[in-house]
Amino acid sequence: MRALIQRVRHAKVTVEGQVTGSIEQGFLVLLGVTETDTEAEVTMLTDKLLKLRLFSDEDGKTNCSIQDVNGSLLVISQFTLCADCRKGTRPSFSHAAKPDEANRLYELFLAQCRAVVPHTDSGVFGAHMDVELLNDGPFTVLLDTDELKKPRSHS
Repeated sequence: MRALIQRVRHAKVTVEGQVTGSIEQGFLVLLGVTETDTEAEVTMLTDKLLKLRLFSDEDGKTNCSIQDVNGSLLVISQFTLCADCRKGTRPSFSHAAKPDEANRLYELFLAQCRAVVPHTDSGVFGAHMDVELLNDGPFTVLLDTDELKKPRSHS
């Protein structure tokens, strides 16, 4: 499972001219579900996301989590994060989860986020979406559960 997290001043997602999600200060999370992901990856990623200290404290240090600043989340499913671009020039999406399973894990991710961050909005799974944001920093972080499982090297 992969999440591209952007710290934003505000963000919104529109589907067919209708705003389906909108937030002020918080994270825009683009979420990609791979074919090997399970509930365990959802929980791992949610825990990591909600504890990440990407907001500044009164001294300007990134010491505050989304909860510390009463921030919001806008979560958008994005299978293209599962792209394999190693061969040729057209990305392969063969490692993305099948739509039914991807949607199930996406909805579980949303539920786990909403349990902690009440203002969690979302896009529409499988829809063509227009996403607008004002990146704060810019500050963008990529989380990949395959990487999170690896032991940290001591170099």
